Amino acid sequence: MKRYVYINDDESSHDLYCDNRISNRKYTLLNFLPKNLWEQFSRLMNQYFLLIACLQLWPLITPVNPASTWGPLIFIFFVSATKEAWDDYNRYISDKKANEKEVWVVRQGIRKLVRAQNIQVGNILWIQENDELPCDLVLLGTSDPQGVCYIETAALDGETDLKTRIIPPVCMGIDYELLHKIKGVIECPGPDRDIRRFDANLRLFPPFLDNDLCPLTIKNTILQSCYLRNTEWACGVAVYTGNETKLGMCRGIPKPKLTAVDAVIDKLTGAIFVFQIVVVIVLGIAGNVWKDTEARRQWYVHYPMEGPWFELLVIPLRFELLCSIMIPISIKVSLDLVKSLYAKFIDWDYKMIDQETGTPSHAANTAISEDLGQVEYILTDKTGTLTENKMIFRRCCINGIFYGSESGDALKDVELVDAVSSGSADVVRFLTVMAICNTVIPMKSKTGDILYKAQSQDEDALVRAAAQLHLVFFNKNANILEITFHASTIQYEVLETLEFTSDRKKMSVIVKDCQNGRIHLFSKGADEAILPDAYSGQKTRVFVEAVEQYTQLGLRTLCLACRELNEDEYREWSFLFKEASSNLVDREWRIAEVCQMLEHDLEILGVTAIEDRLQDGVPETIETLRKAGINFWMLTGDKQNTAIQIALSCNFISPDPKGQLLSIDGKTEAEVHRSLERVLLTMRITTTEPKDVAFVIDGWALEIALKYYRNAFTELAILTRTAICCRVTPSQKAQLVELLKSCEYRTLAIGDGGNDVRMIQQADIGVGISGREGLQAARAADYSIGKFRFLKRLILVHGRYSYNRTAFLSQYSFYKSLLLCFIQILCLWNQSFQFFQLDGL
Repeated sequence: MKRYVYINDDESSHDLYCDNRISNRKYTLLNFLPKNLWEQFSRLMNQYFLLIACLQLWPLITPVNPASTWGPLIFIFFVSATKEAWDDYNRYISDKKANEKEVWVVRQGIRKLVRAQNIQVGNILWIQENDELPCDLVLLGTSDPQGVCYIETAALDGETDLKTRIIPPVCMGIDYELLHKIKGVIECPGPDRDIRRFDANLRLFPPFLDNDLCPLTIKNTILQSCYLRNTEWACGVAVYTGNETKLGMCRGIPKPKLTAVDAVIDKLTGAIFVFQIVVVIVLGIAGNVWKDTEARRQWYVHYPMEGPWFELLVIPLRFELLCSIMIPISIKVSLDLVKSLYAKFIDWDYKMIDQETGTPSHAANTAISEDLGQVEYILTDKTGTLTENKMIFRRCCINGIFYGSESGDALKDVELVDAVSSGSADVVRFLTVMAICNTVIPMKSKTGDILYKAQSQDEDALVRAAAQLHLVFFNKNANILEITFHASTIQYEVLETLEFTSDRKKMSVIVKDCQNGRIHLFSKGADEAILPDAYSGQKTRVFVEAVEQYTQLGLRTLCLACRELNEDEYREWSFLFKEASSNLVDREWRIAEVCQMLEHDLEILGVTAIEDRLQDGVPETIETLRKAGINFWMLTGDKQNTAIQIALSCNFISPDPKGQLLSIDGKTEAEVHRSLERVLLTMRITTTEPKDVAFVIDGWALEIALKYYRNAFTELAILTRTAICCRVTPSQKAQLVELLKSCEYRTLAIGDGGNDVRMIQQADIGVGISGREGLQAARAADYSIGKFRFLKRLILVHGRYSYNRTAFLSQYSFYKSLLLCFIQILCLWNQSFQFFQLDGL
């Protein structure tokens, strides 16, 4: 559903859309008591305790004071409710602090300070440097003459590197004094949670600009909870407010996770209750028969000859109260206290502190510690989780010449250094694409050194490598890029940036050389996305061999290419690109289609190879956990060969002849089905052999397998201990976790980036690593650790211990209850159905 935001109109949007009051509260004063009680009584054990407590209110059947049950029951519920109320109160205080923060807003043509909660859709806001954004804005102006500002999105996506945002082209040149008078309308989609997309159009009203439709993207927005950095001021119009912002749509109270011990206790509670019913029925019938035949004849019993209509229920209900001790009410308190204590031991474990960063371990969820001791499958990300995510430029292939193949470091290769010194045209073009085909922001420190702010560690490694080879990207002023080479400065004007997407698997920039006016297309991306677009006469075999050679070494590869454009071709393409960019329906697909019209007949310049080192202790950790009977699945977005080499180097899979790696591939349903059946048949045969058999599958084949052959793939997941899933998306990671959970396996997911959050939240236990990709995974996880190697101690020490102790506690309470019940049943027959209360056991 579309929404129309009228800029700087104090009346149009007020009644249509919500204000900017945010609320993360779970309860209100009116619904707290009923809602909290409903949640607590959703547990079978609590329902049982409530039933027993209600029965004890009937004086005719209870032998004890009802306070003996109601007291502990009310105390337990009071403690749980108090904890929930305290957590909700803290959320309220946090919301209040944000809602009452003062912000500069334009009202009736005048800038004034108002509380953030009073911001309305369509208001123009003025943000100062280092301020936090109170809502989602579309930029209208900045202090930079080129309309650029820098933001930090760590609170939104966990990435700490700065990102650039630019004002829409139609707002370029509008004077500072006129910004608060802007009138116009923004046509945008309804609120959604996609923080990487904003497909909208802007139209300004006269006298600024008339009937000129300007497309808007996420690059023209600043989202709630971002911080304005290195920019004196910025102003924009509020398009989403309150809980309708993109961050607000992603918020929510995580659902509580039911541990295996909790599930067992619930099942035992149900089984014991059924057993009680059987005992109560048998003894109740026997008691009523004895009452009618013998009890009325005994002078000391004093049974009346006629009783009320419900007299038949009195004796069975008395037996129900006598048997209620089989499920002690203390078990709930004992388990909660033990779980909380074990979670604190994880926080206090000094052996799980990352000495490099000083990051300790933390248990965010205190209720699932015992599940750590029952993990059967670990699903792990690769980059930043198993590896350090510190990219180092190692090797390259330029125009068929391999550099760094012997020394292992291309930057120290004499041949490459000599080629740079001599100004080789092929090498210079290669380094130019490395330096400027990216989203890196160069910044100067106080000492004059150049610092790079990159959204991708790969891009950071490429730009730094080019700088070490004397082609330095040192300044970015709006659309003008400046690089130096051999003491000469070269300027390029960025005309368009064709951003990377998971479907395109490449990114491109269209630049104009400010010296000669030539227009160039520079591209970089995966080999399967770049090499097929080479011009017909170019031989790409040497580049294919380079990619294979580098991936065999476990290196990450990128192919670089370029193409010169003539002005007419660019002008025609630019019109189509602008038209696709202004489309509100399937904008991403249409942009990709238009980009493909230009990204062809490329000249392949070469291949880069970047090393991502394994973290310390990863092979030993995986080997130990595999010996403990835990299965591993690697879920990564990298290409297949790179993932396989990493898996071999960290003991994820065994090399021949001890191990066997099977491949599931194909682009059609028939191909995937044949490959899946072949692998499944091999798995069935080798299940009795002492051989480590694993399979590898890419994202395309996985999508087909999960959609059309789910049963066969589920059987394969049960048979195998190890799997490598390459080129998978965040949603596919979550689907694989759900698949293993459906097979009744206890799963643990571990990752370090924002793309791992869905997988972490879906798993029974989510572990986040506080890594270089930010803290988003760590914040969303049940447990956070500094390095992957601490997973061994988390599972084998804390997990096994807490599970054994908690399981012992629950079993002890269960067997103790059965013993007491048996003793009571014996006493009942000997005491002529008089109540017998057993104290002190």
